Amino acid sequence: MPAPGCTRLGSRGDHVHSELMSELPIEQAQAHLGEVVEDAERAGEVIYLTRHGRRVAAIVSPELAAEIEQAEEEADIAAARAALDEGGEPIPWEQVKAELGL
Repeated sequence: MPAPGCTRLGSRGDHVHSELMSELPIEQAQAHLGEVVEDAERAGEVIYLTRHGRRVAAIVSPELAAEIEQAEEEADIAAARAALDEGGEPIPWEQVKAELGL
Protein backbone atom coordinates (compact mmCIF):
# COMPACT_ATOMS: atom_id res chain seq x y z
CA MET A 1 0.00 0.00 0.00
CA PRO A 2 1.45 3.37 -0.96
CA ALA A 3 2.34 5.90 1.70
CA PRO A 4 -0.52 8.23 2.68
CA GLY A 5 -0.98 11.06 0.19
CA CYS A 6 1.00 9.28 -2.51
CA THR A 7 -0.53 9.69 -5.98
CA ARG A 8 0.15 6.81 -8.34
CA LEU A 9 0.74 7.87 -11.93
CA GLY A 10 -0.36 5.60 -14.72
CA SER A 11 -0.47 5.69 -18.49
CA ARG A 12 -3.81 7.51 -18.67
CA GLY A 13 -4.48 11.14 -19.46
CA ASP A 14 -1.84 13.56 -20.62
CA HIS A 15 1.01 11.85 -18.75
CA VAL A 16 2.70 8.63 -19.74
CA HIS A 17 4.56 7.15 -16.80
CA SER A 18 5.47 3.73 -15.57
CA GLU A 19 2.90 2.18 -13.25
CA LEU A 20 5.67 2.21 -10.65
CA MET A 21 5.93 5.98 -10.31
CA SER A 22 4.28 8.05 -7.65
CA GLU A 23 4.28 11.64 -6.53
CA LEU A 24 4.11 12.83 -2.95
CA PRO A 25 4.26 16.33 -1.49
CA ILE A 26 7.50 16.69 0.43
CA GLU A 27 5.64 17.69 3.60
CA GLN A 28 3.76 14.37 3.58
CA ALA A 29 6.93 12.44 2.81
CA GLN A 30 8.55 13.94 5.90
CA ALA A 31 5.68 12.71 8.05
CA HIS A 32 5.78 9.19 6.54
CA LEU A 33 9.41 8.80 5.51
CA GLY A 34 9.71 5.20 6.68
CA GLU A 35 6.71 4.12 4.61
CA VAL A 36 7.89 6.07 1.57
CA VAL A 37 11.33 4.46 1.68
CA GLU A 38 9.74 1.05 2.19
CA ASP A 39 7.53 1.56 -0.88
CA ALA A 40 10.54 2.51 -3.01
CA GLU A 41 12.62 -0.39 -1.73
CA ARG A 42 9.96 -3.10 -1.84
CA ALA A 43 8.44 -2.33 -5.22
CA GLY A 44 11.47 -0.86 -6.94
CA GLU A 45 9.22 2.18 -7.21
CA VAL A 46 10.26 5.72 -8.09
CA ILE A 47 8.65 8.17 -5.70
CA TYR A 48 8.90 11.79 -6.77
CA LEU A 49 8.78 14.34 -3.99
CA THR A 50 7.00 17.56 -4.94
CA ARG A 51 6.97 21.10 -3.62
CA HIS A 52 4.10 23.28 -4.83
CA GLY A 53 3.29 20.61 -7.42
CA ARG A 54 6.80 20.63 -8.92
CA ARG A 55 9.11 17.61 -8.70
CA VAL A 56 12.13 18.45 -6.56
CA ALA A 57 13.62 15.04 -5.68
CA ALA A 58 13.10 11.33 -6.06
CA ILE A 59 13.43 8.33 -3.80
CA VAL A 60 14.51 5.15 -5.58
CA SER A 61 15.62 1.69 -4.54
CA PRO A 62 19.35 1.07 -4.25
CA GLU A 63 19.12 -1.36 -7.16
CA LEU A 64 17.59 1.26 -9.44
CA ALA A 65 20.15 3.86 -8.32
CA ALA A 66 22.94 1.38 -9.16
CA GLU A 67 21.41 0.76 -12.60
CA ILE A 68 21.27 4.51 -13.27
CA GLU A 69 24.88 4.96 -12.15
CA GLN A 70 26.02 2.05 -14.35
CA ALA A 71 24.18 3.47 -17.37
CA GLU A 72 25.78 6.88 -16.79
CA GLU A 73 29.23 5.30 -16.51
CA GLU A 74 28.71 3.34 -19.73
CA ALA A 75 27.56 6.52 -21.51
CA ASP A 76 30.63 8.40 -20.24
CA ILE A 77 32.95 5.64 -21.45
CA ALA A 78 31.26 5.58 -24.86
CA ALA A 79 31.58 9.38 -25.15
CA ALA A 80 35.26 9.24 -24.18
CA ARG A 81 35.95 6.52 -26.75
CA ALA A 82 34.13 8.49 -29.45
CA ALA A 83 36.19 11.58 -28.60
CA LEU A 84 39.42 9.60 -28.79
CA ASP A 85 38.38 8.13 -32.14
CA GLU A 86 37.87 11.62 -33.60
CA GLY A 87 41.60 12.14 -33.82
CA GLY A 88 42.83 15.58 -34.78
CA GLU A 89 45.64 17.73 -33.52
CA PRO A 90 46.33 17.80 -29.78
CA ILE A 91 45.39 21.04 -28.01
CA PRO A 92 48.03 22.39 -25.64
CA TRP A 93 46.95 22.47 -21.99
CA GLU A 94 47.75 26.18 -21.70
CA GLN A 95 45.34 26.90 -24.56
CA VAL A 96 42.58 24.85 -22.91
CA LYS A 97 43.04 26.71 -19.62
CA ALA A 98 42.99 30.06 -21.39
CA GLU A 99 39.81 29.22 -23.31
CA LEU A 100 38.11 28.10 -20.07
CA GLY A 101 39.34 31.13 -18.15
CA LEU A 102 41.35 29.04 -15.70
